[in-house]
Formats: sequence, structure tokens, C-alpha cells
Amino acid sequence: MESTYRSVRVSGWFNGLRRFLMGRADAVPGIGMRHLAQVDRLIQILPVDQALPADIESTIMKKALLAIILGVFVSAAGLPTAAPESVGFSAERLRKINLAMAQHVEAGHLAGASGLLVRNGKIVFRENWGEMKADSIVRMYSMTKGVTGVAAMILYEEGKFAMNDPVSKYLPEFTQMRVGHESTDAAGKRTYYTVPADRPITVRDLFRHTSGLDYSGPKDENGDAAYKKIEMVGGAPQVPFDLAEAVKRLATAPLNDQPGTMWRYGYSIDVLGRLAEVLSGKTLDQFFEERIFRPLGMKDTAFFVPEEKWSRLATLYSPKQGGGIQRSTGAAQESFKKKPMLLLGGAGLTSTMEDYSHFYAMLLNDGQFDGARILGRKSVELMRSDHLGSLPHFGGTLPESDGFGLTFAVSPGPGKAADVGSQGTYRWGGAAGTSFWIDPKEHLFGMFLIQILPPNTSAAGEFQRMAYQALVD
Repeated sequence: MESTYRSVRVSGWFNGLRRFLMGRADAVPGIGMRHLAQVDRLIQILPVDQALPADIESTIMKKALLAIILGVFVSAAGLPTAAPESVGFSAERLRKINLAMAQHVEAGHLAGASGLLVRNGKIVFRENWGEMKADSIVRMYSMTKGVTGVAAMILYEEGKFAMNDPVSKYLPEFTQMRVGHESTDAAGKRTYYTVPADRPITVRDLFRHTSGLDYSGPKDENGDAAYKKIEMVGGAPQVPFDLAEAVKRLATAPLNDQPGTMWRYGYSIDVLGRLAEVLSGKTLDQFFEERIFRPLGMKDTAFFVPEEKWSRLATLYSPKQGGGIQRSTGAAQESFKKKPMLLLGGAGLTSTMEDYSHFYAMLLNDGQFDGARILGRKSVELMRSDHLGSLPHFGGTLPESDGFGLTFAVSPGPGKAADVGSQGTYRWGGAAGTSFWIDPKEHLFGMFLIQILPPNTSAAGEFQRMAYQALVD
């Protein structure tokens, strides 16, 4: 009978794997010494210098290889958990959050929600209420904007553009922009007209929403929203054309304001996403995946939810007349189940709390997470600095007291904001009620996820306030 034992040692196999990982460490972002250490530990604990039965040897090598591949190429390690008191929180005070959110669910204000608090790189609070699960996939809407901002900053660090460069240098369709105006005569008749832009839109204008773009455009000669005729009204249109075409269409419409004179929320970040496509030579989803999602281990983040994950897509709700919520009958209930033609860098991503925790941990840690450096420290500082100064704000999306950085609102401090927090805290949210804030002074970030479009609850603000009341160090 043929012997089932082999005289070949498996130590050579493991050492070969170690050399392979050393070669990949510089080539693939996110691969650090921790992966080499995993192999070293396996060499120490496994009987690699002994002749083993063939079936056992095969099993060891296959399992080791699978573990390393999963650790290296699929995802970065998640954030560790710590006892609240070890990082300055009161466990007793944190329990108030659970009570408040359970009451919202019981009252029918929320069908489900998830909350997360991370301090000093450690999870101190993570809970799910109602029908929301730990791995639920949600529509992030405008929480996509920060990802697009980071993508553009990667290219900024590579010298692809300067903040004060005219956008038309890279997107020539914005070369000769005009600004919409209206006037009313003595008889009350309104006239709509345009004037030339005083200066070009700059890249920084896109980052900080001072380009003159919004989500509807100024009134045209008929008094209709200018974006209606180009099929771009609303911020997240379902259209049969791509980002390049969408941006060309936006450039044909007049601006709402002279560039650099007014903060006005709109398609600025989507145009920034197109700039990233042009400068990188890749589509936005490809660039996100290669330079952000894969290095950070954001395995469930994309512009759509594949069929094998549909069961995890959270139900979308809408306000109900008379109070409460109901299952939404809008297109967004199902539209995220297929890849869109238009990849919106301002509103298009779906993701999970786990994935986005990696992204915000990276920002709080000055551009690095779990061995993967996405941005340099000074680039993150530039993003979270106020770039508005005394410029006026249009609409109620950004409070008059707040500044605005490169895709994020920036708090002037609790005295001016009339809310608990720290000066320099930066934040944003999404149309279906998702929200986050990052507080560099406290080395803290929080995230709150719901799916109500538009949100009709104060739960997100309550979550943030109750998080700070539990901070006791």
C-alpha cells in the first residue's frame, strides 16, 4: 500500500508565502507588517518541520492560505471594542441612548436605527434598534459626498490640480458660464435673463459648494427650473446617461450665483466626481474601489446592491400624513438594486455601518486606518478647515453659524452653534436620515443610520447630544 506520509517539509511553503507578502506590501495599499506577522505566527505554532500525512498537510496549507488571502485582499480589520469607562465614557449614561431610541421605535417614529460611537480608535457604543441589523445596507445619499471629496484629495496630493485652478482647465464645458437673474418691473411683470460670470468656477468652489450650482437651477425664460429641460432636477435623478453627459448638461444651464459669492447646496460634488474621473482616467466606481474601498476593507459599499445582498437592503420609509412613517412607494425603494448609468458622487452610494466606520476612522486618524494610508495628515486638516469665512449661506441646509470645509460642515463651537460639541467638529448627513460627526478634539466620531426619506424625526440630533452627555473624562 502506498504510504500516506510525505517527507517534504511545509516550512518552505510558508516561507514562500512570506516572501510573496513582503513583495506585495508596497504594491497593495493596506498590507502592512500585521500580515507578515500572521505568517510568522503560523510558522511558529504549526509542525512545519515535520513530515505530515498528505491530507493534513494539504488542509493546513489551504486553510492558512485562505486566512491570509482573506486578511490581505478582502478586508481590513474592524475597529476593536473597549469598555466605555476605559476611554472616558459612562456606561450608565450611554444606556440612556437605548431607552430613548427604543421609545422612538415603540412610538412608530422609527422602524429601525443603528448608532455607533468610537473614541481613541475603539468602539464604545454600537447598537441596533427595531428592524435595523448590524449588517443592514442603507442608502447613504449625501454621505457619499465625503468619499468623493477624499477621492479628489488623493488626486490633489498627486499634483493633478490646485484648489484655485479653474474647473474649465479640466472640464472645458465650463469655460464661459453665465449667471441667471430676474427682475420685476413696476407692473409686477418678471423678466428672466443671464449675465456673464465674473470669474471662473474653481475646484475649491466645487468642494465648498460656492460654484453657483444647486439641484434645480435658476428660473429660465418661462419661469421654470432651468435643470428641468436637461433632466437634472432633484439631486438623484434616474436617467439614461452617464456622469460625463450629466456634467455637460449642467454646464449648459446658467448658475444661480456668481462663483465664490454664496454657499448653495447642489451638484458641485457631482461635478467634482467627474473631475476625479477625468484626472484619474477611471470611472468613479473604479477609482473608489481601487483607492478607497479596497484598502479600507469597505466590502459592502458600492453604487448599487448586488442581488446576493438584496435581503440586507434596509426598507425605505416616508413620513405618513398625520404623523409616523410608512413604507415608501418611491422609486428609491428598488432603484438601488441595479447599477445606475449615472454614478453620482454626491448621492449615489449604499453601504453599512461597519464599512463607513472604517472611512471615518481613517479621517479621524489623519488619513490612515489599519495600515492603509489614504491621505496625508495635512490634507485631512485642509478638508476639515473652514473655507467659507463670512460668505452668506442660501437656504437652511447649513446653519448660518457653521463654516464649511472641503465637503463637510464645520462647527464654530458650542457657544456659536448653540449645541453641545467642540469647535472644529465636522459633519454631514444624507437625505434618508443618515448622519455622522467627527470631533478631533475629543478624538471621537459618531454615526447614526435610519432610512426615512425625507426624515421627520429628531432622533439623530438626540443621539449626538446623548453621546456627549455620556462623555465624562
